[in-house]
Amino acid sequence: MPMPTPAALAIWSRDASPPTSVKTSRAVVTSLARLRAASARSLGAPSLEAPASMRTSSAITTILLPNRRHPPYSKWRRPPHVTAIGWFSPAGTEHNPVSDQLIADTPAVARPPVAPRHERRGLVLAVILTAQLMVVLDMSIVNVALPDMQTALGFSPTGLSWVLNAYSLAFGGLLLLGARTGDLLGRRPTFLVGITLFTLASLAGGFAADGTALIVSRAIQGIGAAFAAPATLSLLTTMFPEGRERTRALGLYTAVSVGGVSFGLVAGGILTELASWRWVMLVNVPIGIAVATMAWLAVPHTPRRHGRFDLGGAISSTLGVSGVVYGFVHAAGHGWSNPVTLVTIVGGIALLAAFVALERTAAEPITPLSLFNSRIRSGALLARMFLIAGAMGAFFFLTQYLQDVLGFSPIQAGLAFLPMTAGVFLASQSSSRFLIDRFGERAVMIVGAVLSLLSLLWLTRLDVGSGYGDVVVSLVLLGLGNGLAFVPLTSSALHDVAPHEAGAAAGLVNVAQQLGSALGLAGLVTVSGHASRALDLGPGLDAVRRAHETFLTGAHAAFEAASVTVVVTLVLVTFVVRREQEAADRG
Repeated sequence: MPMPTPAALAIWSRDASPPTSVKTSRAVVTSLARLRAASARSLGAPSLEAPASMRTSSAITTILLPNRRHPPYSKWRRPPHVTAIGWFSPAGTEHNPVSDQLIADTPAVARPPVAPRHERRGLVLAVILTAQLMVVLDMSIVNVALPDMQTALGFSPTGLSWVLNAYSLAFGGLLLLGARTGDLLGRRPTFLVGITLFTLASLAGGFAADGTALIVSRAIQGIGAAFAAPATLSLLTTMFPEGRERTRALGLYTAVSVGGVSFGLVAGGILTELASWRWVMLVNVPIGIAVATMAWLAVPHTPRRHGRFDLGGAISSTLGVSGVVYGFVHAAGHGWSNPVTLVTIVGGIALLAAFVALERTAAEPITPLSLFNSRIRSGALLARMFLIAGAMGAFFFLTQYLQDVLGFSPIQAGLAFLPMTAGVFLASQSSSRFLIDRFGERAVMIVGAVLSLLSLLWLTRLDVGSGYGDVVVSLVLLGLGNGLAFVPLTSSALHDVAPHEAGAAAGLVNVAQQLGSALGLAGLVTVSGHASRALDLGPGLDAVRRAHETFLTGAHAAFEAASVTVVVTLVLVTFVVRREQEAADRG
């Protein structure tokens, strides 16, 4: 009678578990081989018994084992990778006609390519953007609440500045360590730890009973942000491949990063006036819980790297960046000739020089120096730092101008920045969706830098008689310019970065932004202070007018200095980044 082939037996046993299927098929094939051998002997045909074990093993191994990951097949269709081998019989033995025909009549089906898994990219992107909004929001939301904090907790003017400085120092100093931690231990757990720490510190700060507790809470917030922020950007770069998908994701990331600062001013004003200053801290708690929960459920695991932490690099980079940032912050209030200012800045620079020397020989550097080999990346990082420095100066002095000169309330001052937020969103989305594809990254960066420069130059025209209409023009130009420039700047800073270095590269992007913000603001405040002290006002002015003129003199000097920083950005994106890109295109 007709005997089934091993291929058919493998197909019929597809619903069994792999071990059971293998054992059963082997036993059945062996039994059938012996039965057929006995039948052949009775008919005088050559014996089939000798090669039975060899035939059974090769048939099962070739046909059955790879079949488990394919869709189920009926007994009339063999798996795509099964060849029409029929029954393994010795030469001169007739094949089984039924089983051979079953295989021969079944057309071969091409094995479909394995598509990459899309790990709920929309939800992951929402987690990334919300986490970035929390980090950025906390840089500005506290500003509007500072007067109420001073009254409630009895801060001195110097102590009040540490509500901002504690966050900046912890955040800026630990960014490189946080970035490398994500590469070595995995970005998902690093992100979750950072967000959890940030949320718990926000809860503690909301219930702070004195100034010291609030400052400590702000420092812990900065630590959490230093681990969460690089992980968000590195997750984005690994989830979205370089090209149009990443550019669009970076457009949303830029809109949140830049627009979140002005949104923080609005939210801070509303929460302070309608509730309490404590809610500028407590508002992070429900958002942080939601982000951590969604990240736990949706964010995929990333590969870990087997290596050691570069402790020497971590310590020198943390203390070096913190020293430089502290020195600039201290100089804003005490001057550049102050001994503390000089010691911290010089010490910070020395530690950063030691950091570079250590990274050259470290087996697992906290920041691979190879990231600076490309002029695209290096130029984009420097351009980002100088552009942020100019933009933060505009934020700082415009907030004071609106409240002190034009008499806006905190809510009104926050709402006054909404045109800039709208401009950032419109420009960043246009940049990521079609402008970069049509005109190229360099052209979009140049236009964005030019618009930002025009905005700052417009601000130098402000005087006591100016109105909000003059401010709106500058805000719209600044929003459009920043929105256009930051998308290609971020993309260029991550250009051609290996996946295992994505965390370190993302850390450098955040370091450039944080250094530009802290150092730029401290420098512009220092320039403003020198100009204000040098002003010689004649008699006959009342105290209010004298205060307004003094402030505007310092603000004009700061806006002019901020314009210089944007000119540096324009030079970098026009010449430094451009030449490398053209060379790459020619290559």
